Amino acid sequence: MEHFMKAALNEARDSLAEGGIPIGSVLVHRGVILGSGHNRRVQLGSAVLHGEMDALDNAGRQPAAIYRDSTLYTTLSPCAMCTGAILLYGIPRVVIGENRTFLGEEALLRERGVEVEVLQDPECIALMERFIAASPELWHEDIGE
Repeated sequence: MEHFMKAALNEARDSLAEGGIPIGSVLVHRGVILGSGHNRRVQLGSAVLHGEMDALDNAGRQPAAIYRDSTLYTTLSPCAMCTGAILLYGIPRVVIGENRTFLGEEALLRERGVEVEVLQDPECIALMERFIAASPELWHEDIGE
């Protein structure tokens, strides 16, 4: 598994250990992690801190040129909110750990010119499958069902 996806997976595990939803993400620019994060909706009572949003927030405010030359790694296919942020900031490449447990807005990303790579990583899949089986109500709340 790629070094950066491993970092995102470690973030997802951190979230689970904190009692949260196990989704992690890192924003990478030219081989350097600018920001990493994980879903913190439960931990912070947040309506918007999905893994991707947390990583972007933790990267701090960046010039547009940095975003346009970065890759976002996320353990799970991005939802509509996170897809919007990716498009808003012009992030050109997204590497997704898996999309079997949840298929987000990958078609929209591709339609808008974002390079999308899906790894179908067994660790990412197993982590989400275990979580969804153990906490279906929390999972459905997180994805707006």
